[in-house]
Amino acid sequence: MSPRTALFPGSFDPITLGHLDLIQRSLVHFDRMVVAVGHNSDKKYLFDLTTRLRWLQELLAGDSRIQVLTYEDLTARFCQEIGASFIVRGLRNTLDFESEKSIAQLNRDLFGVETFFLVCDPGLQAVSSSVVRDIVLHGGNPAPLVPAVVARGISALKSDPNL
Repeated sequence: MSPRTALFPGSFDPITLGHLDLIQRSLVHFDRMVVAVGHNSDKKYLFDLTTRLRWLQELLAGDSRIQVLTYEDLTARFCQEIGASFIVRGLRNTLDFESEKSIAQLNRDLFGVETFFLVCDPGLQAVSSSVVRDIVLHGGNPAPLVPAVVARGISALKSDPNL
């Protein structure tokens, strides 16, 4: 029997406590999980790819079921490349569901990849990478929303005049 493999894709700009919660909770359902940083050339990232990958690898290194990768292709096509039958997506609200539902249907119809939706923990529902970036860009402290390694990294980067 082949392992049940899922892909948890994202920009992880930066990874948040919400992301970590979804990863840990979804591992109960899968034998292997690929956490992959997607690349969108139209998007301007606050944190470079090397930094985002380092944070993910440091945070997820303790679990041999998790692999951290990057990709530039369509997410569902990348699933086929890595042998993943599922995509894990978190839902914070009904807007997330409406946005994700159409993509999930297309991924299933065109690529045979199912989407596994997890409702976010209510205590983390307001946490998103875009909220964290906004806090950072306006001089706030994102520490309550991100893992400690990310908070330390952000503190070190705050002295960068290019932020």
